[in-house]
This record gives sequence, structure tokens and C-alpha cells, in this order.
Amino acid sequence: MAADATEPRPTRARARAAATIYDVAKLAGVNPSTVSRALTQPGRVNAGTEARIREAAAQLKYRTNPMARALPTGRTKTLGLLIADITNPVIFGIVRGAEQAAGEFGYTLVFAESQESGEREARSAERILPAVDALVLGTTRLPDERIRELAEVKPVVVLNREIQGVSTVTPNLEPGIDQALAHLEMLGHTSLVFLAGPAESWMSRRRWDALRTGAEARGMTIASIGPVEPTIDGGRGALARVIASRATAIIAYNDIMAIGLLRAAGEHGVLVPGVFSILGFDDIFGSDFTSPALTTVRSPLAAAGRYAVRKALELAGAVEADDAAAVEAATLETELVIRGSTGPARAV
Repeated sequence: MAADATEPRPTRARARAAATIYDVAKLAGVNPSTVSRALTQPGRVNAGTEARIREAAAQLKYRTNPMARALPTGRTKTLGLLIADITNPVIFGIVRGAEQAAGEFGYTLVFAESQESGEREARSAERILPAVDALVLGTTRLPDERIRELAEVKPVVVLNREIQGVSTVTPNLEPGIDQALAHLEMLGHTSLVFLAGPAESWMSRRRWDALRTGAEARGMTIASIGPVEPTIDGGRGALARVIASRATAIIAYNDIMAIGLLRAAGEHGVLVPGVFSILGFDDIFGSDFTSPALTTVRSPLAAAGRYAVRKALELAGAVEADDAAAVEAATLETELVIRGSTGPARAV
């Protein structure tokens, strides 16, 4: 039976409008300006009044609007974090540390992924920049000049890369690399290969320079293969070139590449560390799940994320520089973690 054309259609329940600062003021019996001071600047009003206002806000489920708050203060209490690849476990530690520091200072952290594309990263930066107080670039693929342009608009801090005129946070590579080379030297390795990361990666070039200098000082030979895609497949695809090099120890740009190479070796019956040893960089989550477990140079990822956010907030004028931050910056050092993927060099 057809419905009567005059029969009223069912309507969706209308969502209840969000409470406003005026609703809180009315319920608490104070002026809206007093509500604003109580909720955004604790201690500026009488303790009893502040408690009454907070109780009213909780009862009404009132939430402050950071964009509205930004109008008089010029601050959104929001930070942006741009990353190259959300699936890269290196990002986990950085994001966790950054989120901890942002939360400590009452900031919200928003992030965008560029999928290893500098063009996509540039577009994301342009979208995010007006809505944040500062920007942290993690594993950035932008050219130096573009980053300097962003830094002219808002405070910018760059992770794992040094750029003249821009604030950067980079770990001290030398301790971890020196320990790695000493470990290989003790095991009798004299012929090394570095699996290089992306051609545009500052950190890949920096690791190569440090490895080459350190290896030559120890009388070791070292060659570079790459650039190699910084993925499992990238490491897997490098196996033939690694075998052809006849090197006894392979140092990959990151743990993911090292794991890919380790898997490919196992699939082709190449013993690790019997035929060659493998080392990675970063000590990502899961690097000890492989068989054999991966020897790697650990980077202080979470500490770097925390310090980058702290530095960004200092540049934005949101926090004061202090000794604690300086102490944390001084602890950003790498260290070797020895596991089963390294062993005595084979006789060549």
C-alpha cells in the first residue's frame, strides 16, 4: 500500500547544540569574561569561583575552542608534525615523544603524511601552517629553500637534518657508528658495504660520511650501494648486489632495509651471519623479532620527538628555555645494540 503523500516524513533527531561560554557563565552566575579567565588562565580568579565555573562547564560538557581562543591570543595551542611515511616504525617513537611533550604543555598535535613525496609534503604544509603555532618536520623530503620559506611564516623545527638558518634536532651519530665499527673490527671484518637510503635523504648522506671516515681510520674498506628504497622490498632487492660485492658486513641505512635484506638472504639459503653480517640503524620496534635478531645502531627517537616539540614551543614563545631542555638535548646520542645478525667474518 502506497504511503499517503500527506503523511509526515520521519525526521532525524537534531543534535543538541554545543554549550557556549555564555551558557557556562549563566549557570555559574558570572560574566563570560570570568569564565574565559578561569578556563584558560588558571589562578586568575577566586578559587571558589573557578571551581564553580569548572563544575558548570563539566555539567554542560563545554569544551574550549582553540581557534576561537586564538583570536585574542594569536595562538591556537596546536602544533603540526609532517612525516614522510606513517608505516615506517621510526615514526612511532618520534610521534610518541612529540605527543608527550605537546600534551605536557597543553598543546594538541596534528600530523600529515607525505608518502615520501616532497610535492605532497609542500601541499600539506601549506594547509596546516595557518592553523598551528609551529611546525615540526620529521623525515622531511622538502628542499632546504622551501623549508626556509616555511620558517619565515611560522616557527619550524626539522628532525634528522641540518639546514642553515633553521632550527634542527639531530642525534649524535658518532658514538653509535664508532661502536658499530669497533664491533665489526673485533669480529675480523675488513670489507664493508653501506646500503644507502633515498638520494634526497640528508641522514643517509650523513651516515655514509661518518661510516666512510670511521672505516678508513680503522683500515677497513667500505663501498656504497644505492640509493635504495628505504623499505623491506628495497632491502630485499639489494641481495644480488650485496653478494656480488663480496663484503663480509653490510650496514643498511635503516632497520627496515636491513630486515628486507635479512629475509631475502634466508629465502635464498644465504646464512647470516655466516656469509655476511647485517647491521641496521634506528632500533625500531620489531628489530629484535627477526631470526636472527638484528644488530642495530639505536637512535633516541622518542627523545628527539620530545625535544623537537619543546624547541618549537620555545620558538613560538609558548614556553621558556630551561636547563632541563638543554640536558635532554645533550642526551641525543646513538648507541650500538648487539644481537644475532653479526658474527665473525668469513674467510675470503
